[in-house]
Amino acid sequence: MQTAWNALTNRGLDYGINDYDVFYFDPDTSWAAEDAVIRQLQAAFARRDVTVEARNQARVHLWYPDKHGLPYPALRSSTEGIDRFLTKNTRVGIRRTQAGHDVYAPDGFDDIAGMIVRPNPGPNFSAANYAVKAARWKTLWPELTVLTAD
Repeated sequence: MQTAWNALTNRGLDYGINDYDVFYFDPDTSWAAEDAVIRQLQAAFARRDVTVEARNQARVHLWYPDKHGLPYPALRSSTEGIDRFLTKNTRVGIRRTQAGHDVYAPDGFDDIAGMIVRPNPGPNFSAANYAVKAARWKTLWPELTVLTAD
């Protein structure tokens, strides 16, 4: 989404991007298993000077309440995690397949193309977290339209 905004506003493709998210679903919810994936990705991307953040969606319910102060029921898939993302414009995932890739975008791409930030209301929505994220983005991409959380 941020790369698309950068293309739309003629900025460098990596402008404003803190990290790249890799999320996956593995029923092994041990920290050791997730840490192995994190280390593997760090090694793979070490020469590219980018930060990659990997998270096993099967583990989110173990740490989310402590970090955000909200309950988080266990997920059954990565797409359930995408469904709970804070903003609708970020609810996009790409998965490699034998034939190439699949895209999951339950809200489509209109908000991304229109540079609209819209809250994704739901049981894990935090107006405070939304305000912080939206303010950061608005500073970096003043062309954005930020909709308020009702």
